Amino acid sequence: MQSKNTYLSFIILILVVFSCRSVSNDVSKPLKEEMTPAKILPGAYQLSEYLPLLKGKRLAVVGNQTSVINKTHLIDTLLSLQVNVIKVFAPEHGFRGQASAGELVDNAVDIKTGLPIISLYGKHKKPTIEDLGSVDILLFDIQDVGARFYTYLSTLHYIMEAAAEHNVPVIVLDRPNPNNDYIDGPVMQNENKSFVGMHPVPIVYAMTIGEYAEMINGEHWLRNAVQADLKVIKIKNYHREDAYKLPVKPSPNLPNYQSIRLYPSLCLFEGTPISCGRGTDMQFQVYGAPFLPPTGFGFTPKVNAGSKWPKFKAKTCHAYDLREITPPTEIYLDWLIDAYQKSPDKAHFFSDFFDRLSGDTQLKKQIISGKSIQEIKASWQPNLTKFKKIRSKYLIYSSKK
Repeated sequence: MQSKNTYLSFIILILVVFSCRSVSNDVSKPLKEEMTPAKILPGAYQLSEYLPLLKGKRLAVVGNQTSVINKTHLIDTLLSLQVNVIKVFAPEHGFRGQASAGELVDNAVDIKTGLPIISLYGKHKKPTIEDLGSVDILLFDIQDVGARFYTYLSTLHYIMEAAAEHNVPVIVLDRPNPNNDYIDGPVMQNENKSFVGMHPVPIVYAMTIGEYAEMINGEHWLRNAVQADLKVIKIKNYHREDAYKLPVKPSPNLPNYQSIRLYPSLCLFEGTPISCGRGTDMQFQVYGAPFLPPTGFGFTPKVNAGSKWPKFKAKTCHAYDLREITPPTEIYLDWLIDAYQKSPDKAHFFSDFFDRLSGDTQLKKQIISGKSIQEIKASWQPNLTKFKKIRSKYLIYSSKK
């Protein structure tokens, strides 16, 4: 027995050392390029912290293509260490992260491991008692991008809620937030609650997903105020202001660091007739539409791996190219307001989905009435101040300053 434990400890040590030497922080480079050293190590790398908690347990993993230790998927690492993984829960875009936005993903079996995959997107967003009946512990490891409307936060909510209701502990393997350097946007109002925004937080909230999980629990945001038995495995060598470029793209339409940084501002266009480049290889780095005035730049959306139903398919969009700009460190409203003002059909510019994305029915009304950006942002401040006070209770990582 002692030799077996010694062997397991040795394997863990080798994996941690290899991970420390090989992890990459650059999403803009192809994954086939040589990995460069980095000192920020996500929670998944801290094997010695959570493997003892999994011993003798029947484990379900909530993960996708971002659930990696260096180039190795977390599932493969756990199975190689004889952890009893019995099933996988997958969020939007599926376990391997290949489904288009909004595409329904059915339950399946992972070809590589033979594990059953239960989709938590579509009508089945929350695990049932049948899903959890044979599970002793849930392990959550998904890379977030720090924007309220990114649906992995909603998956985290439902995982925690189901776990709390059925007495299943949850371990969150924390990962850095690539949009962790500012807080901005309207705080979501309860009447706009949906799968693209379930909590009273601003669009950009500057918390890691582990900190966010603590806030969900501590603020009693789960149904009937239940609380999950929650443990967060911390990131090693991480400070709040540290920049972090993801080693794996978090979803099909966020292909690089520029798109991730522009996403909090450009995603508001998803509630308008303006395209953000879905159906191109410039997703969330451009915006345009056939009805906008010519700019000298354009794109023509086509069906691709990230978008089966791109807006303005096969039509030339007059557009703006943001690929080389310095991304703003705020919710940038200039592009949205300019597109609205140049739209020939202002009466139908904002859809009902826009309110769910913005989280506040006032933003649409403010733009239509001609409010300035300064006036709009001033109206956000009282609720942002309240949120910052709530947020401060759940911060795990300190600043270098």
